[in-house]
Amino acid sequence: MTNLLWRPIPAETAGVEKAVFPSIASIKSLLRRAYRRVIYWVTNDERYYGDNERQGEKVDVFRLVPFILIHTGCIGVFFVGVSTFAIALACTLYFARMFFITAFYHRYFSHRTYEVPRFVQALMAILGCTAGQRGPLWWASHHRSHHLHSDTVEDPHSPNQNGFWFSHTLWFLTPKAYSASERHIKDWLRYPELKWIDRTDSLPFIGLGIACYALGTLAQQNSPQLGTSGLQLLVWGFFVSTTCLYHATFTINSVAHLVGTRRFKTRDNSRNNPILALITLGEGWHNNHHRYPCSAKQGFYWWEFDIAYFGIWLMSLFGLVKNIQRVPASILSSNRNVS
Repeated sequence: MTNLLWRPIPAETAGVEKAVFPSIASIKSLLRRAYRRVIYWVTNDERYYGDNERQGEKVDVFRLVPFILIHTGCIGVFFVGVSTFAIALACTLYFARMFFITAFYHRYFSHRTYEVPRFVQALMAILGCTAGQRGPLWWASHHRSHHLHSDTVEDPHSPNQNGFWFSHTLWFLTPKAYSASERHIKDWLRYPELKWIDRTDSLPFIGLGIACYALGTLAQQNSPQLGTSGLQLLVWGFFVSTTCLYHATFTINSVAHLVGTRRFKTRDNSRNNPILALITLGEGWHNNHHRYPCSAKQGFYWWEFDIAYFGIWLMSLFGLVKNIQRVPASILSSNRNVS
């Protein structure tokens, strides 16, 4: 008997079958593209993308899905409850990782506003990865591109060119933004450990989530009076804290180029915003920063609070940081245009 699974398709229905059922070749092509995207997401190895895929400016669903899952995880607060310990952990991880982004990724890896020993540099890179904002070389590459082309058509995330939401979140979810431009980070490429950390940036981030769950489980078993659990700390310490961290950081790309005052005349639309400075540990003094990016202190005046700079200064007391760059007096007294 002829195997019915392999019987020929009648000529009169061949067109219908072809329209309804995708060919084996198209399925294989789809699986290959999915494989490349997943592998690239894990390894940051751009060889897994073709030229056309790499240059795309549309949001890639394979990058969008984990981003949405992190936000969706926040819904868990309605199921795991809340405790003082969970809130404390969420706040601690928010401010600690905000410091890693502002003081390490931004002021060190992007602008080299101070110097550190090589082992501290590697540790800073790993800690920065726990924020879930890619690796230090990727971050520095795109931020340096932002300063080179700020608020022009070549700016990776200008709200004045592509709208608020693109500058706030969507830009880094497009294939065009996946890889780091090596011409912007030649000074870092001589460190093989940084290249390895950058390629495996998801590991510290995932490890943080596991650590939150493990801490909650241990607390539930050994300190039940804390009223917490593994799932509760996973939700509050990882999902909620990370989501808040994301959008606070992203406001510097979006809101800080739209809302605030302009002390200095710069060629872009950067603005100083004290509220953003508060939630980002000093990054909200964005017009100051664009006037003189080489300064480790972005709050140029004593009343402009800059907690990240205070942290850098504390590190210098322990010999971990040296040669901190500060804004010259000539910059402070020149080209002032408060608006």
